[in-house]
Amino acid sequence: MHNRPRSCGFIIFCKSPATKFLLLKHEDRWDLPKGHVDPGESDLQTAFRELAEETGIGQQELLLDREFVFRHFYSIRSESAEDGAAEPGWMTKELVVFLGYVDCEREIQLTEHNGYEWLSWSPPHKIQNQTIDPLLRSVAEYLAG
Repeated sequence: MHNRPRSCGFIIFCKSPATKFLLLKHEDRWDLPKGHVDPGESDLQTAFRELAEETGIGQQELLLDREFVFRHFYSIRSESAEDGAAEPGWMTKELVVFLGYVDCEREIQLTEHNGYEWLSWSPPHKIQNQTIDPLLRSVAEYLAG
């Protein structure tokens, strides 16, 4: 058991009419459909729950690539001694991302984000250095190899 904060989610691709991937827009940054693990949930259960909550895409609409899992650790600012941090300051967060496919670009039902975009897949991408770029590099290596 680890107390480190962990978010699980999906990078979603569509292949028709051209290969694109989905990013969600916060006020000041791009994000993925992802969220914190609830007690008793597996990482994949969390990812599917968050995908449905944040985009309206249900598990039955998604083709899961069972071979790809991206794990990434990065520092976040902690306002309190919660979530496993010994004291306020910086702590390490874990990001777990699964790869999924939908048939085509679709309308997203936003609940927590300001917008979304289906971006053309043309690596290398320079979008957000801390989490999105390492994920997209990992996907590119996986798809190439």
